[in-house]
Amino acid sequence: MPKVLIIGSGGVGRVVAHKCAQVPEVFTEIMLASRNISKCNTVRDEIMEKSGRTILTAKVDADNVQELVSLMKEFKPDLAINVALPYQDLSIMDACLEAGVNYLDTANYEPPESAHFEYSWQWAYKDKFKEKGITAVLGCGFDPGVSNIFSSYAQKNLFDSISTIDILDCNAGNHGHPFATNFNPEINIREVTQTVRHWENGKWVESPPILEPESIHFGFDYPVVGNKESYLLYHEELESLIKNIKGLRRIRFWMTFSENYLTYLRVLKDVGMTRIDPVDYENTKVIPLKLLKLLLPDPASLGVNYTGKTVIGNIISGVKDGRERSVYIYNICDHAEAFKEVGAQAVSYTTGVPAMIGAMLILQKKWNGAGVFNVEEFDPNPFMDLLNKHGLPWKLEEYTGKLPE
Repeated sequence: MPKVLIIGSGGVGRVVAHKCAQVPEVFTEIMLASRNISKCNTVRDEIMEKSGRTILTAKVDADNVQELVSLMKEFKPDLAINVALPYQDLSIMDACLEAGVNYLDTANYEPPESAHFEYSWQWAYKDKFKEKGITAVLGCGFDPGVSNIFSSYAQKNLFDSISTIDILDCNAGNHGHPFATNFNPEINIREVTQTVRHWENGKWVESPPILEPESIHFGFDYPVVGNKESYLLYHEELESLIKNIKGLRRIRFWMTFSENYLTYLRVLKDVGMTRIDPVDYENTKVIPLKLLKLLLPDPASLGVNYTGKTVIGNIISGVKDGRERSVYIYNICDHAEAFKEVGAQAVSYTTGVPAMIGAMLILQKKWNGAGVFNVEEFDPNPFMDLLNKHGLPWKLEEYTGKLPE
């Protein structure tokens, strides 16, 4: 009888726990574990009230490999879902190896001391997981995650060859705060302040960060929410998709930011609050970004008054039956509806639902193999079917618009 261990009790952990509880025939036993046992217990009580299902909770330090191993050996999960900070990815992978437990996460590893993220650290575990005979699935959120699946679905079903992919992520919601980030402030701010990269003609091409006047951006007319300024940004799924989508000439990632958000972030950067190196304050070492994180609203708290929608999808161009075509595959998610169902805003919802679906496919052995994999290396079709059934329905349209060259 499959058991799943969810590590991390923030907004995404809450969504994963709720969604797993909705599928008792697959997830027969669920444990939610984190440093914050009170958050775990709150989610446990919510699930009991909504569905009558009982889930277990535990306190665990995701940095402590032996503590994780002890919990895994006691609970004996078939799969560990890591929705803790990406700083813990390697410690949780180490624990899974020692305990012989399959692994899944939603974002790649990032070292705390450097605003730099890539898959090399996790891809290095491939042989270890293969020798152990267990599976590690990387980046099973929305982007990365569903954006990868949209790409592999197009490769399998819609095109003979793909030349370009543009991933467009729009959050057109309003949480009512002057300034807040939709997921962990440390990760969000580190991500959006770094140099931008995209892949073109066999190499990485760099461009200025989104806060610079020379940043690359354009207005895109998103379904339902309308025209929003969209900024070129580096995102981790580009790194794996250039390996797994054959013949790809160019791939880019775009994200919307309001002028209000950018203005606040420019000021914070200018006064040094986005720094990740320690500064001395009254003989105490303080990392400014960690202090800023403490002062900003908890992303998990934003859902209460969040209105509006997210629109995330891929525009994919290539050739089918000798003819050029472009398609737009996308999902629309409503913040208020997400909160009504699971008590979390749409950014957490769009990350947590795919994690649950990926977990389901692993436990059902529809995604199977020993080693370390990105989601696009598995069959996309069952995943696409399950998106429609579990809260993230997608749409497919021919695309006739123009994107920046």
